[in-house]
This record gives sequence, structure tokens and C-alpha cells, in this order.
Amino acid sequence: MNTYYAGIGSRETPKEILEYFARVAAYLATKGFTLRSGGAEGADKVFEIGCDKVNGEKEIYLPWKGFEKSTSNLIVWKPKAFEIAEEFHPNWERLSQGARKLQARNTHQVLGNDLETPSKFIICWTKNGKGQGGTGQALRMARHYEIPIFDAGSFASIDEIKISLKEFLLSNEFLSEEDIDK
Repeated sequence: MNTYYAGIGSRETPKEILEYFARVAAYLATKGFTLRSGGAEGADKVFEIGCDKVNGEKEIYLPWKGFEKSTSNLIVWKPKAFEIAEEFHPNWERLSQGARKLQARNTHQVLGNDLETPSKFIICWTKNGKGQGGTGQALRMARHYEIPIFDAGSFASIDEIKISLKEFLLSNEFLSEEDIDK
């Protein structure tokens, strides 16, 4: 059985954190976790790169074919993905068709291809941990579905992020001490 997590975040994620996220993705892949992400520049892309370094399992959801030069075939099309996205977006009626596709893509990152298999947790970065932008849409859904969120933007330094992520993974029992000590 696969254990899914969403590795997502702002395109403005700082370089030092991007490098760390790539290592985290590689590590989680070696522990049997399947990455869900969205192919966007920044955090999405580095989670995928880290996962690929160890040939990890991944599901990369795209708003349209070839988004950001991705070759993933998981293209948003299910009407239910759009319905769920609309439910969580504060200004759905103002969004262009393309923006709606981007938001529906977030639905799959949180709930999977069948929209019924939630990610176990989310690791992301948003500015000051405020959960804004496209990532904010995914986080609103995650909170509704009671999916634990680790927002690295909430911390002051990379060292704090590393310590806090370890605590997050252990306290939620996603990993054991033996897993992390290796």
C-alpha cells in the first residue's frame, strides 16, 4: 500500500529550503512514500527532482499537458476536481479557465487521482507560513480533510525547519526513530 504525501510550495521558496526539500523528497522516497506534486517551478519541481534521484514513486498533476515542460500524463480533467476546488476557493467566479485548472490540480495533490485517497501529510513553504497563493488552496483543503501540514515558511531558519520537520514526522507517526536515525 502506498503512503502519499504532497510536496508543494511557493515559486518563491528560498534556495536553501529548496535544496533541503530535494533531500527530504529523496529520503521519503527511500522510506516508501509516494510524492504528489504539481510540476510548478520552485518547491514542486525540487520535490520531484529529489524523488527522481532515488527513482521514487511520484504522481505529478498538471493543469494541462506539457505544463512547465513536464512529461507527466496526470492532466486535470475530472469535473469533481473542479467542484472541490471551487468549494475551497474564495474567488472562484473571478478565475480564468487556466487558473481554475491550476486550482483543480491542487485538489489532486491533496486527494489523489481518485479524489478519495487523501495525502497523509503536506510539506510546503509559504511566505511567513501564511498559506497564501496556490499552495494556500491546497492547505485549505488539507485542513478541511484534517491532513497534517508542515509549512517550512513558519520557521526562522533552516536549522529550525530541520528539527521541526523531524518532530512533525515522528509525532504524527509517519516515521519512527529507527527510520530517522538511519
